[in-house]
Amino acid sequence: MNVSQLARRAGTTADTVRHYTELGLLRPARNPANGYREYGKGDLSRLNFSLQARSLGFTLQDISALIAESDAGHSPCQHTRSLIEQRLAEVEARIAELTRLSERMRSAMLQWSTKPDCAPGNGTVCGLIQSWEEEGSHE
Repeated sequence: MNVSQLARRAGTTADTVRHYTELGLLRPARNPANGYREYGKGDLSRLNFSLQARSLGFTLQDISALIAESDAGHSPCQHTRSLIEQRLAEVEARIAELTRLSERMRSAMLQWSTKPDCAPGNGTVCGLIQSWEEEGSHE
């Protein structure tokens, strides 16, 4: 298979296939006649694994480490469990951070809904932002 054929079979883009090849996640053979990359069933399997792992939040570095463990004859399952716990904690922290941001944005929108537009000047860029007070920030 060439790059486009592999991408089509995996439901991804040729750019993704090229990128994963550059990272060493895929290891195509070279056609001696023309020097083109030729991907096999093993590459399709690795690509599908990589795409599935990405959909679960694993980084490309994580995926590379898991593939390396498997290639060395070791089960990467325990490492996988550890990594997903770490990634889940990171995602949950990000969700909490985004929830706080959403609350600040709603608070600002509410405060600004009754304020008039103001002209810049005297060091003011946007009076709305510069006058915004986070609830509970002055307690």
